[in-house]
Amino acid sequence: MTDCVSIRFYEELNDFLPPAQRKVDISYALTEKRSVKDLVESIGVPHTEIDLVIVNGESVDFNYPVQAGDRISVYPVFESLDISPLKHCQPEPLRHSRFVLDVHLGRLTAYLRMLGFDTLYRNDYDDPQLAEISVREHRILLTCDRRLLMRKQITHGYFVRARQPKQQLLEILSRFDLYNNLHPFSRCMHCNGITRAVDKQQIEDRLPAKTKKYYHEFYQCENCHKIYWKGSHYLKMAKMIKMLEHNNRLVVSNSENNNASYRQT
Repeated sequence: MTDCVSIRFYEELNDFLPPAQRKVDISYALTEKRSVKDLVESIGVPHTEIDLVIVNGESVDFNYPVQAGDRISVYPVFESLDISPLKHCQPEPLRHSRFVLDVHLGRLTAYLRMLGFDTLYRNDYDDPQLAEISVREHRILLTCDRRLLMRKQITHGYFVRARQPKQQLLEILSRFDLYNNLHPFSRCMHCNGITRAVDKQQIEDRLPAKTKKYYHEFYQCENCHKIYWKGSHYLKMAKMIKMLEHNNRLVVSNSENNNASYRQT
């Protein structure tokens, strides 16, 4: 009996592997008793990215004790394929998509808040705080640190691949299917509070002279009381939102075309 196991990772899970180990069977020496969760994370893949583990043709959970000679296949979260009869490694999705972000994702935070998503961020949160907030408040942890996602208590997390903030936003909207849940300009980009319409007379003593003269529609954060109006910054953000909506229509159209082609074959 061999003391090795064979393990292979599929689709975007290969992002976490060195080039030589991507999309191939990896031979791994089994030198001690360990769960399949410990094994895959020792190779560098966070458990939060995995939804299905097949061992010798059978689906297993993360607690499965790896045995010498096992053939292991590891799959990411499935978006369109129904695998309900199999044993999922991931918990049920959260009913509401709320987020907490690490220190590297400040601009993404602003974009998510701009679109109305409840998003916590502070540049002094440490890893234990991020993990605790994610679990206590049932928030999806977004991070660029794969080691953070390997903390045992984290159940809902995602490793952000893109490095440019706008690309990160597209990645998150697509990954969590959020395009139909946009509520632009309903949250404060500064503190995450809810914004409400406010009468100009109530805040005009805080407005710059030209803003007071040319603008008449204002919104204010209920939490930090920051004031917003539809100036040039608003127009830039509105243009960006239209781009996102256009991108979503293209994605839906391509998906429908692909499905039609599949049905015809």
